Amino acid sequence: MTTDSNHNGSYRILVMGVSGSGKSHIGQQLAASMEATFIDGDDHHSPANVAKMASGTPLNDDDRRDWLATLAGLFAEYKARGESVVIACSGLKRRYRDRLREGDSALRILYLEGTHGLLRERLETRAGHFFKGDSMLASQLADLEPPAADEAVTLSISLTPAVIVERFSATLVPEQRRSLG
Repeated sequence: MTTDSNHNGSYRILVMGVSGSGKSHIGQQLAASMEATFIDGDDHHSPANVAKMASGTPLNDDDRRDWLATLAGLFAEYKARGESVVIACSGLKRRYRDRLREGDSALRILYLEGTHGLLRERLETRAGHFFKGDSMLASQLADLEPPAADEAVTLSISLTPAVIVERFSATLVPEQRRSLG
């Protein structure tokens, strides 16, 4: 994990993990606790990507290229304004996270880790999302390059959302932790 201190009291945070890990839910709670903007990376997929996933076809690196560039651009915009933002994005591969760090070299990363069984159970109960099927989860798990301790804070999705937010927030610099109450 980077220790770059050019945050000026603001942070750009990536909440990453495979589908079903709770990226959006945790990201929203984390952003609220920091009075930061929350952005769901899924909202920035192209219509073609959404259609591809909705049909049960996993995205490939080419499909993700423009999407990752868009999200890196959002990190850069918030950094330039000195504002905090939390973006939920799968960030499956190290090179994807490297691309996102082009938006802010001090990007903080929270990796939500879960077992296949718990992830599958969550996906089966989720309604109204374009991500479909156990084969898509298997594809994401096969592509996943879990971040090392020097790249991200890893927390289990078996923890409650409140505990995850609390533990991740504790890794931020002291002046930010005080503002989290």
